[in-house]
Amino acid sequence: MKSHIAFLLTLFTITTVFLNCSNPSANDSATRESGKTDDPKIVDIKNYIREQGIKPQSLTVLIDKSEKTLSLMHNNRRLKTYPVALGSRSMADKLREGDNLTPEGDFFVQSKYPHKSWKYFMWLNYPTKDSKQKHRQAKKQGLIPKNASIGGEIGIHGVSEGRDFLVNRGIPWTRGCISLRNIDVEELYGIIGCNTTLIRIRK
Repeated sequence: MKSHIAFLLTLFTITTVFLNCSNPSANDSATRESGKTDDPKIVDIKNYIREQGIKPQSLTVLIDKSEKTLSLMHNNRRLKTYPVALGSRSMADKLREGDNLTPEGDFFVQSKYPHKSWKYFMWLNYPTKDSKQKHRQAKKQGLIPKNASIGGEIGIHGVSEGRDFLVNRGIPWTRGCISLRNIDVEELYGIIGCNTTLIRIRK
């Protein structure tokens, strides 16, 4: 009898541990693949923003290079998270043109427009004053050549038709830009404001 009870207790413990360990990773994967809202009460993010009267200047776009995610934030609350693809597997900050790295810091969208290859393009104001300072410092330290240029035309955009898998799998393919699935970049295009919404990029 005692051995039977011990067996049942052991089985219960193993089952509980398995469920606790397996569910979070499954949920994380599902969130990355589906782009569902972090808050289950928000079914339609664009309608939610309109109904709540949220202005573009009160939103923050947080891009996490390590997690390969773009999160739409309001008052430190994560409204929705989207998967992204970058230009390199390296998490280093961009210091020069041609390194395919994504710059870090605070930016704004200076212009946005439909793009024939990538659905939409939201052009960031890189290089900023801070970007230029890091570029000059890297030259002084010998990290990049003296004649290296700082580069530009960094933005948030979609993918060529039928290539959403690049984002779903986190495959680096851009030259430093942040790439979204086309359905996601179309959604964000109508939400992010020019020179108003803060775009914060970090490791």
